[in-house]
This record gives sequence, C-alpha cells and structure tokens, in this order.
Amino acid sequence: MQRKYSLKKNAQFKYVYRRGGSSGSKEMVLLYTRSNTLKIGFSVGKKIGGAVVRNRVKRRLRAAVDPMIPRMKNGLYIFIARTPAVEADFDSLKRSVSYMLKKQNLLLPEAEKADQK
Repeated sequence: MQRKYSLKKNAQFKYVYRRGGSSGSKEMVLLYTRSNTLKIGFSVGKKIGGAVVRNRVKRRLRAAVDPMIPRMKNGLYIFIARTPAVEADFDSLKRSVSYMLKKQNLLLPEAEKADQK
C-alpha cells in the first residue's frame, strides 16, 4: 500500500471511531466515514497476540486491501482485525474485504473506474 493512502494521525483514527459507520465479517470490522481524500488505517489489538503476530496480521490486511484501492470511494477507512484473522488464509481475508466494501456500497461504479485509468 502506498504511503499517501495511510491514515496516520491519532485524531483521524478517533474521528472515524466516533463518527464512522461500521460493517463486520468474521475476520475483521470496517469503519468508514466520508472525506475528500482516500485514507486507510489498520488496527490490531493486543488480544490478537504478541507483536510478531499483530504485525503479521497487519501486513496481510494491507496486502488484501491493496488491490481494492483503485476501486474504493474517497473516505477514511479503518480495518480492525478480529481474532479469527490470525488463522484465516489470505483468500478469505480478500473475500472479507471485498464483501464489506460491497455491503457498505464503498466501491466505485465500473464506468468511473474505467475513466480513472
């Protein structure tokens, strides 16, 4: 994932937690709020495991979200890992990301996606 899409500031995370709408799946939760730019953050709590496990889960989530970035609408997104994300295979993580984005109607229509290329 490119650095320009990264949600970095604690204030931005707090804003999305406070104002954002949510959608969930077995492996993760998606929080979203509208914005003029596309920013994506990842949250993996200590309940998931030690630092090595948390970083591995975060890397896998980033890799699952990366191919979807060109199709995502502008906004602030936070993907929060749940415990089953540790054991989940990569394909199920990608399916969960796609499912949640479709469920919340956060993907661009095909016509707009073709115009951006």
